[in-house]
This record gives sequence, C-alpha cells and structure tokens, in this order.
Amino acid sequence: MTNKITTQMQADKYPFAQELITDMEGNIRKVVIDFDDYLHFLEAIEDKGLVLAMKAVKHETPLNIDEALAQLEQE
Repeated sequence: MTNKITTQMQADKYPFAQELITDMEGNIRKVVIDFDDYLHFLEAIEDKGLVLAMKAVKHETPLNIDEALAQLEQE
C-alpha cells in the first residue's frame, strides 16, 4: 500500500524530483516531476531506442520499397 508521504529530498540525489511518494517503510514508490522534464526524458528514451534499433540492423542490406513490401508479404 502506498501512502502519500513525502520525504525530505536531497537536491543532488534527485535533481528532477519535485516530490517523492513513499510507502509505510519509507521506500520511494513514485516520483513527481515537471511535465517538461517528463517530455525530455521520454524523448531521450525514444532516441536511445532508435539508436539501438539502428545498431541492430546496421549490417543488413538495405531494401528498396518494392523489396521491403515483398518481404513483408512473405512473413
């Protein structure tokens, strides 16, 4: 069960957190951050995913649109 208990934050430990929500034992369960910071984090995660996807296929032979569509039909 999570209670809306906020802890005293150390700015250097949680630089983007505006509020920490903890359980009864004091374990952090939720972090409240500014929406703009959230959007920046989301963009960074998406960028990292794109980089990983690009690295995964960098040794594959590129296909033109017709080849790609034909390959998709075979699957």
